[in-house]
Amino acid sequence: MSEQSDNRQHFAVALLSLWLIGTSPWIAMFRRIPDGADWLEYAHVALGLVTLVLAMTYTWSCTRQGRWRLYFPWTPTLFGGPARDLRGLLRGQVPAAESGGLFGFIEGLLLVALASTAASGAAWFFTQGSSDALVWREFHIYAARSMIGLLVLHVVTVSLHLLDFVRD
Repeated sequence: MSEQSDNRQHFAVALLSLWLIGTSPWIAMFRRIPDGADWLEYAHVALGLVTLVLAMTYTWSCTRQGRWRLYFPWTPTLFGGPARDLRGLLRGQVPAAESGGLFGFIEGLLLVALASTAASGAAWFFTQGSSDALVWREFHIYAARSMIGLLVLHVVTVSLHLLDFVRD
């Protein structure tokens, strides 16, 4: 995959995620899709399933060819990057992007939260009507809230880089 394809996937994931988050207050599905469901509920389910596929392909494109280390520095030897960036941030230094540091770690957590949100929504859909659907719904809500928090952190980190770029 090319960088242009990665950028298109990023844009699609961002757009779909924002739409799903923005319309979620009007979604009222519990054990199953309600009998009187309107287009918004069906669109949420359909676009959520599309987002699941995109989350998988986008995560693959972000982590292929050893780039997983940039987003998932979860081994003792790799975790030094986020720790170093956190110490630098406390001294007022903006961490570098794509360095396997703190900002990449946040992006990796966001990828996991995106995949967890989409997968739990799909699990809810495929178990609808059963008691398991309520468990998947609850997990979906927690995953979505985590994703929203990490998305806000991601926007902040990107904004810090844009601010740093403008200053130079």
